Amino acid sequence: MARLPPIVAAAVALSVAAPALANPQSAALRTQAADQLYNLDRDEAMATFRRAVAADPSDAGAYRGLASALWLSVTFRRGNMTVDDYLGKVARPNGKMPPPPPETATAFREAIDKALALARARIEANDKDADAHYQVGSAVGLRASYTATVDGSVVAAFRSAREAYSEHERVLELDPRRKDAGLIVGTYRYVVSAIALPLRLMAYVAGFGGDRQKGLRLIEEAADYRGDNQPDARFALILIYNREKRFDDALKQLEVLRQRYPRNRLVWLETGSTYLRAGRPADAERFINDGLERFSADQRPKMFGEDALWLYKRGAARAAMGKAAAAEQDLRKAVSLEGRNWVHGRAHIELGGLALKAGNRAVGRSELQTGITLCEGDNDAVAVDEARRLLSR
Repeated sequence: MARLPPIVAAAVALSVAAPALANPQSAALRTQAADQLYNLDRDEAMATFRRAVAADPSDAGAYRGLASALWLSVTFRRGNMTVDDYLGKVARPNGKMPPPPPETATAFREAIDKALALARARIEANDKDADAHYQVGSAVGLRASYTATVDGSVVAAFRSAREAYSEHERVLELDPRRKDAGLIVGTYRYVVSAIALPLRLMAYVAGFGGDRQKGLRLIEEAADYRGDNQPDARFALILIYNREKRFDDALKQLEVLRQRYPRNRLVWLETGSTYLRAGRPADAERFINDGLERFSADQRPKMFGEDALWLYKRGAARAAMGKAAAAEQDLRKAVSLEGRNWVHGRAHIELGGLALKAGNRAVGRSELQTGITLCEGDNDAVAVDEARRLLSR
């Protein structure tokens, strides 16, 4: 079940405030904080979630929203917030990731524990309270994602994931109109259907359901539902549609998110990346150029290795278009900057391909070998296979 939590993490990464029995002030602040978080105004979002907590200390959604913002601050520092991180095994690098700041880890645990305590108390008072079950499932699902991606404990994450799945199935049983509960249920169903048979049997025994098509349908319904986790479902669909090679569908979701969150430059990066996977490098370059202008003008903190990632993506697009000189300039700059191993590795592989096309076999082989070593360090099997294919030629 080792691959389950990282994929699910992408789907529930932004599981912020959901419908809860909060006072109007807290509810309004949660909405404002969620908008700030999706627009990459992370510090402002945390401050606003804390104001929501102060406005209504009994609002479980406010505490969970704060926990989400704290968790995202960790993933942002680590540089693993893109679709690429979850398409394969890249999200579980071989190298040890830096631990989160102790104060952030403590604040996350306190916020998620408080959210759970409040929601569980409501269930004790009324076991048929669908929203209380929703709050429990969402909080436990968030804890599963944090445990898998930050603590690196797959077993502990599996236990939380199972509870999250069960709680949201209970929501759908109590109130079938709550399509927002389909996000977690659908994501786990989709993931379970894709894993190897022995692990899939273990998942069934543990209580997870399968059925890829049903899982995808549940997520799509959540994306159409006007709940507070609607953007979460859209981000999940972008990941899944890329995995399914349904690139046009992913691009439609990205268009919606660009319009709704214009300050989130990473949505432009994901748009360019999706066009690149779709074999449309000219469109990829156009969006990446637009995103790079936003990146350069943005004075807010950058994601770890973000500048190297932007340049690698543009270099790859330019290489695919036959713009060898411009591509090499981008790729050389990318490998000179701080970044993730898989980003540097893929840039070296692109450089190797350019060298081979230019007839420089020695440089090409050297770049490809370097790329293989770096990509293996981030479990980037797809890139390693591509490099070895080029070497074999």
